[in-house]
Amino acid sequence: MADPKGFLTTGREVAETRPVGERVKDWNEVYVPGSLLPIISKQAGRCMDCGIPFCHNGCPLGNLIPEWNDYAYREDWSAASERLHATNNFPEFTGRLCPAPCESACVLGINQPAVTIKNVEVSIIDKAWDSGDVTPQPPERLSGKTVAVIGSGPAGLAAAQQLTRAGHTVAVFERADRIGGLLRYGIPAFKMEKSHINRRIEQMRAEGTKFRTEVEIGKDLDAAKLRRRYDAVVIAAGATVSRDLPAPGRELNGIHFAMEYLPLANKVQEGDLTVSPITAEGKHVVVIGGGDTGADCVGTAHRQGAASVTQLEIMPQPGEERNANQPWPTFPMLYKVTSAHEEGGERIYSVSTTHFEGDEDGNVQSLHLIEVEFKDGKLEQKAGTERVIPAQLVTLAMGFTGTDQANGLVQQFGLDLDERGNIARDENYATNVDGVYVAGDAGRGQSLIVWAIAEGRSAARGVDRFLTGTSALHAPIRPTDRSLMV
Repeated sequence: MADPKGFLTTGREVAETRPVGERVKDWNEVYVPGSLLPIISKQAGRCMDCGIPFCHNGCPLGNLIPEWNDYAYREDWSAASERLHATNNFPEFTGRLCPAPCESACVLGINQPAVTIKNVEVSIIDKAWDSGDVTPQPPERLSGKTVAVIGSGPAGLAAAQQLTRAGHTVAVFERADRIGGLLRYGIPAFKMEKSHINRRIEQMRAEGTKFRTEVEIGKDLDAAKLRRRYDAVVIAAGATVSRDLPAPGRELNGIHFAMEYLPLANKVQEGDLTVSPITAEGKHVVVIGGGDTGADCVGTAHRQGAASVTQLEIMPQPGEERNANQPWPTFPMLYKVTSAHEEGGERIYSVSTTHFEGDEDGNVQSLHLIEVEFKDGKLEQKAGTERVIPAQLVTLAMGFTGTDQANGLVQQFGLDLDERGNIARDENYATNVDGVYVAGDAGRGQSLIVWAIAEGRSAARGVDRFLTGTSALHAPIRPTDRSLMV
């Protein structure tokens, strides 16, 4: 145990954020650089080293949290990094982007603020990079087998790294012009600077993984031909079909999916564009959808100089305390104020968009909404609550409905789908097509980054066993496993 009295003597402290007036003027990460390291050892000492560490169950990766908390408390950063990487290929991604279900399952969280597990994690990995503890791990020998991975998001990258280290020759195919999937173009730089992706890609290249950008399987390369070329294929193409809002006026200019809006802002930061073709500058912005993607749109609009930002959510506002039907150690639905929300804007709950109005040139100018409530399990509109708000840029951030089928990938492989429209797979992540596996959102549906990495690692084990008859790779979850929720 790190500090037997740590949870009694030390209060919870989290990463310090830069002043709002400063950070909305740039696209750097919102946290004060170096602010965690002076406090993180004591924060790690709050870990109780529980007899049954429920944080393991809260995290689908099965991270060895009490172990690396102990090393962090003792400032043995190399050992902490080794324990962290034992279950997680990319802790710098999860330490910045994961909503931390491990903290919701922390035993200390029963009656005190939970251990800052996420902050400890990111401190360990950042220290490891600075100290040179993160190095390429090429295989000792090659198997002679080849694997194609379709998609370079967290699931695809995790599967590719695991399979490369197992000795297989792996090529990752990405339809965008850069590697990273949603990590690259869906997540704004103020949440995770892209240098973190770049150095992982260089590590993977040094290990032997090959990358092929601007190749969309199904369009640029026939899926059946790809299968004949490789001994196995892992589909990690994500759930990229955005949920639409078929309201009158949807066809007006200025109404975009979040994944049309956010990538362009990231391309400006990459140096590809001087100004985004879709910008919030000087406009009244409405974000429809109250989740993390919606918050990313809010923070992006602030940095582009929006006149106002309003975020709409059809569900009621969550409470600040756990509901009785969401007891510890489940992941509760709580009211969350992200860094983007700290920067301004209005959040409106329990409302539904009825229609949009535009000007004579076909540009959206306003949005009509009405309050809604649940009655007998059904959503009903409340008469007399209609109102109009200005809207010159609208982003739809209402989630995703499944993997892309328009590009021909599903049809060309001849893949079966499950009842939810995801690519069906068995207990080994294998599809109905021999040698073709699926990992991440393409098989699970829209989910969290920790689930994507866990699925990539687990699918890699299935592929390794298919190719060699056995596998020593770590498989943290089964395809049927779900988050610790009610």
